[in-house]
Amino acid sequence: MSRRRFLLSILITVVVWLAAVWTPAARAQPQPILILISIDGWRWDYLHRVDVPALRSLAARGVRSEGLIPSFPTLTFPNHWTIVTGLLPDHHGIVSNTILDRSIGPARFSMSALTAKDERWWGGEPIWKTAMRQGRKAAAMFWPGSEAVLPTYWKPYDTKVPNPDRVDQVLGWLALPEADRPAFSTLYFSDVDSAAHSTGPDSEETFAAARRVDGMIGRLIAGLTQTGLINRTTLMVVSDHGLAETSVNRLIVLDDYLSRSDVEVVDSGAWLGINPGPSLTADAIVERLSGRHQALTVYRKESLPPELQYGSHRRIPAVVGLVEPGWLVTSRDLAARNAATGWKTGGAHGYSTRTKEMRGLFVAAGPRVQRGVTVGPIENIHLYHFMCEVLGVRASRNDGDPARTASLFVR
Repeated sequence: MSRRRFLLSILITVVVWLAAVWTPAARAQPQPILILISIDGWRWDYLHRVDVPALRSLAARGVRSEGLIPSFPTLTFPNHWTIVTGLLPDHHGIVSNTILDRSIGPARFSMSALTAKDERWWGGEPIWKTAMRQGRKAAAMFWPGSEAVLPTYWKPYDTKVPNPDRVDQVLGWLALPEADRPAFSTLYFSDVDSAAHSTGPDSEETFAAARRVDGMIGRLIAGLTQTGLINRTTLMVVSDHGLAETSVNRLIVLDDYLSRSDVEVVDSGAWLGINPGPSLTADAIVERLSGRHQALTVYRKESLPPELQYGSHRRIPAVVGLVEPGWLVTSRDLAARNAATGWKTGGAHGYSTRTKEMRGLFVAAGPRVQRGVTVGPIENIHLYHFMCEVLGVRASRNDGDPARTASLFVR
């Protein structure tokens, strides 16, 4: 072979190699996959107290905290939105499960109302929007806010959808071709919360619900293994709050101290939110309620304990009541209706973040996550940064600190 032909042969080989290397298909590396799973109402200690092999196995090959500290109030909508935005309720505006904002309209925001599908209520940027803004696909198999701030793929919330179908829908989205496959997905289960509200957080019915959901975690892991996606997938299992035991013998009847015609009760139960009515100012409400019941402490919203990081948003009621764990603020009518049903005990959440029973669950495992590591309690505002790191996306503005979860990754 002549020198010229030899050099030409080398040149052709190099060109062919470069063409292979620089084609889009060859350049594209499989994107990391993150599945965020919420088990509503899962208290931090259930991982030890209930036979949940799938979750324990996941924790053994990943990381877990000794409780996920929710934001105040320790309710479902505020904390689900905090987890995915990294913002405190004071900053994202979902300040309770029930909210008034007359700049939007007269209708109350609540979990079952059409207002919850109105994007104007939902401040901040959820992790699925962060991912989509940076070229990723995202999916939501139920998550508070996902019907207002839409991901690529989503399903409207329907309590009647069986849990196996929820898992299979997530696996179905992940079975899409690579270009269409969501890098981020959510999955939501309400069984534990529902059981604990009805029968108490320590009941066998609640533990049975926990075991059922654990079976769904196992079903998801088996599906990911079967499809060959398990080695590029990070599973992050959380809960929005825990629950405390309540009793018919621990009720604060608000009517004993205030006339409902004098005030606007926005929310009540394990916490209390009141606006002034036609005849009482916020200061007068505080004066009427202060010291009247040993399990209720009331504040002007501007004067709440600073550790709650709550009270600056305009949607927060003017007067906020902190309730001792296990007690409930109710009305005389509601107390009578509960008594007529034979209600004796149940579970509630909404109490101060200092209440240990309010702590939830955090377990994560994946290719970049440490193995077999247990850390102390983590505030849920820091999880948004954790998810951005898993996905390799730039975080939007949030209240979290990436340093708080940096040690959970393999470096």
